[in-house]
Amino acid sequence: MADPSTYRPAPGAIPTSPGVYRFRDAHGRVIYVGKAKSLRPRLSSYFQDLAGLHPRTATMVTTAASVEWTVVATEVEALQLEYSWIKEFDPRFNVKYRDDKSYPELAVTLNEEYPRVQVMRGAHKKGVRYFGPYGHAWAIRETVDLLLRVFPVRTCSNGVFKRARQVGRPCLLGYIGKCAAPCVGKVSADEHRELAEDFCDFMAGRTGNYLRRLEDQMQEAAAEMEYEKAARLRDDIGALKRAMEKNAIVLADATDADLLAVAEDELEAAVQIFHVRGGRVRGQRGWVTDKVEDVDTAGLVEHALQQLYGGAASDERNESVPREVLVPALPEPLAPVREWLSGLRGSQVDLRIPQRGDKKDLMATVQRNAQQALALHKTKRASDLTTRSRALQEIADALELDSVPLRIECYDISHLQGEDVVASMVVFEDGLARKSEYRRFQIKGFEGQDDVRSMHEVISRRFRRYLQEREQTGEWAVPEEDEPAGAESDLAAGGRDEEGRPKRFAYPPQLLVVDGGQPQVAAAKRALEELGIDDVALCGLAKRLEEVWLPGEDDPVVLPRSSEGLYLLQRVRDEAHRFAISYQRNKRSKRLTAGELDSVPGLGETRRRALLKHFGSLKKLRAATVDEICAVPGIGRRTAETVAAALSSRTPAAPAVNTATGEIIEDGAEPVAAVPQTAPSQETP
Repeated sequence: MADPSTYRPAPGAIPTSPGVYRFRDAHGRVIYVGKAKSLRPRLSSYFQDLAGLHPRTATMVTTAASVEWTVVATEVEALQLEYSWIKEFDPRFNVKYRDDKSYPELAVTLNEEYPRVQVMRGAHKKGVRYFGPYGHAWAIRETVDLLLRVFPVRTCSNGVFKRARQVGRPCLLGYIGKCAAPCVGKVSADEHRELAEDFCDFMAGRTGNYLRRLEDQMQEAAAEMEYEKAARLRDDIGALKRAMEKNAIVLADATDADLLAVAEDELEAAVQIFHVRGGRVRGQRGWVTDKVEDVDTAGLVEHALQQLYGGAASDERNESVPREVLVPALPEPLAPVREWLSGLRGSQVDLRIPQRGDKKDLMATVQRNAQQALALHKTKRASDLTTRSRALQEIADALELDSVPLRIECYDISHLQGEDVVASMVVFEDGLARKSEYRRFQIKGFEGQDDVRSMHEVISRRFRRYLQEREQTGEWAVPEEDEPAGAESDLAAGGRDEEGRPKRFAYPPQLLVVDGGQPQVAAAKRALEELGIDDVALCGLAKRLEEVWLPGEDDPVVLPRSSEGLYLLQRVRDEAHRFAISYQRNKRSKRLTAGELDSVPGLGETRRRALLKHFGSLKKLRAATVDEICAVPGIGRRTAETVAAALSSRTPAAPAVNTATGEIIEDGAEPVAAVPQTAPSQETP
């Protein structure tokens, strides 16, 4: 590990001009490339106290052994040079998006004498017109099959084309009318090229005029009683409309835009791009990257724009960069990126965040796709047995455990300003979630906000259950004097479920993870010691810097950002947080929507709804007689008397007020909650 002060440039040696800088390691390899509007303050920021740097940045500067820079005239030149160097040197600490697959595109080889329509992958070639990318090659072939009826452009390979010219006989597509058969001279080269250009115009979104022209020709043919020609044109129009239906209309006809969305967590990010041409989604692609450098959403957007447009060939850039680029966050500074995109297109490019209307709605769809892509990537990564085994081994090595932790339990506390304080327990076995063994807790020992005290209570209750179940099965008898004073038993139903199987609290974890830093770890450790448990490993994972804290240690364990062990710990922690916050929201929702009828004995949700639906409001129900309440289907006289007595004994609630208009709503219906269960497990008392 190098000391950054050993290669820090002399004061005043760094210029204040725009430029691009490179950090190299001891072997001379470029490990990081960056750009700056002013090199001096940017480079100086890397040589401050390591404690003030982000962990990723601190790792980079301690790995590096030298730094160099190149001065350029403008920020746009710096942007271009940064992208070129990233492509050339492939530095390990730069964000590099990688395609989750090679996307197929529809290509028209206008650089050939007889243009050909085909599916192509990989780098773009000069003189070839591309449409897409598409998610699947079969989607392209279905679209082409429909369009060949109207635009019979050749789709055969060069070998088949030459063979047909030699024998003077076209292929099957030429006989059935899906190829103009230029190979045997049915059309000239110019006529065939015109067909290919019409095909390209239709795929580019210029569909309205062409359809209207065909409809006019159909009407003229019908008026002249050329019914066969009119029927053929009718079928052509139907084929074109079916092809258009495969790309749903989402924006105005003249809209050309690329929509880019980002889904990210602490370690990885996924980017999804929708290509809209002529108001239709013509293609989609996605990338996934490891966040090896300290970068925010705006930085991820800038890197994605470089990846998307920087690699296009010079003759394709006008087509690849649309008039609008819609993003979730604007790069900072914005002007150089916008100027760079405008230079690639040859005209002004509008780079902005959609605020309203159809474009904002479509951006939400792109965002959902990005989130699903990230979740799918994580699922694939977690499902790999080799990867999971490596992750568990890395955790065991980092925490100096005797064996890999095959069962991991993680705990998290959730509340809203001290109210509805709850906790969650999630279980991972062999690196995979065991949702059937999740548990949730209500904090009962005190009121208010105290995460440390809450963590102590939850760990105590969980492992007290563990000891009680071991005692019941005869594995280990707990002396009475060891039972904590005043502790109420959490054991129910004799330690077994309805089918007679042992409760899941009987299985201890090999590793206990708490969401938090030193205070939460110390509280959990104290709870374990009070119960005499010393065979369960314990650690905490702090969110801010993803540090792993061990009990009694002043310094955290910092796992590498690319570590599969850190990824697994983070996934366990995030799942505990999700489970806790969903339970907390559920509990809060029930509390906020609880009404006067909720506490009436023997009155369930169905009959509460029936009463409110019949009378229209709680005020009218309160004024009703017992006989009127009995008239509601399903309500007997005893229940009606109970309802009437319960409502008459309570003070009517204050009238509701419309906060927007100030109007008093005297006759509003009482809300009734129907909150779905968020997990399969039962609440732990």
